[in-house]
Amino acid sequence: MPQQRKLSFQNSVINYYLFGNGPNLLLAFHGYGATGNEFSLLEEKLEKKYTIIAIDFPFHGSTNWKEKDFLPNDLFRILKEILATLDSSKSWSELKFSLISFSMGGRIALSLLEQIPNQIECAVLIAPDGLHVNFWYWLSTQTWLGNKLFKYSMKNPKWLFALLKIADKTRLLNKSIIKLVHYYMDNKQERLQLYQRWTMMRKFNPKPQQIKTITQKNNIPLRFLFGKHDNIILSKRSGIFKPAENVEIKIIEAGHKLMQPKHLTDITDLLCK
Repeated sequence: MPQQRKLSFQNSVINYYLFGNGPNLLLAFHGYGATGNEFSLLEEKLEKKYTIIAIDFPFHGSTNWKEKDFLPNDLFRILKEILATLDSSKSWSELKFSLISFSMGGRIALSLLEQIPNQIECAVLIAPDGLHVNFWYWLSTQTWLGNKLFKYSMKNPKWLFALLKIADKTRLLNKSIIKLVHYYMDNKQERLQLYQRWTMMRKFNPKPQQIKTITQKNNIPLRFLFGKHDNIILSKRSGIFKPAENVEIKIIEAGHKLMQPKHLTDITDLLCK
């Protein structure tokens, strides 16, 4: 049975889940708008092989985030404290673990591969964000003016909705993208959370070319899973990692919603142990 736990971190409270009790550690990072419980579907199949740890990101799930920023060093400290509750006999630098991530969580997993490769045994990246620089994400989160405009637009979105109508009529955007934008922007609370979540993740900016070099040097297996009909995270973005002996890219008949029981075997078959 999954365990839900809390960790006090500075002024915040981090919610996280534990699945399974196997000898191998697997750190799991969920997608946008989801929670760590997204990985509960893995438990029945992996509980004897892995202990899965899945945190709720800031402004997601039951995590109560009060800090100004969310930095990679904050993530390290959070993971370090959580892992210490499971095995206090080893220091943080001695711990080895695998990674699994979905969508937005891929930005976190890729950053870890870049910064602490010596501790990572394997990484499964399911439709991962962070494989390329999205102009709108960069403008909204990495520039002062863009972030101000982003914040204003989430409070006053009429001009964006007008642009979406034009994009729909002129077919400048795929209908599934337009539908997704409306899903997260038609509701005022969802718009506020979009601003908070995107802005809070702005310090996680993985560099794919460096990650390719680092993972090859450290011989870290990278396993990618994409949906053939995914219009949000395109499989071609993983092309920078090919060809390489440590890389496997799998594309299945699916869209973006890959964290579903019907795709469980496709997901678990990519794990290295």
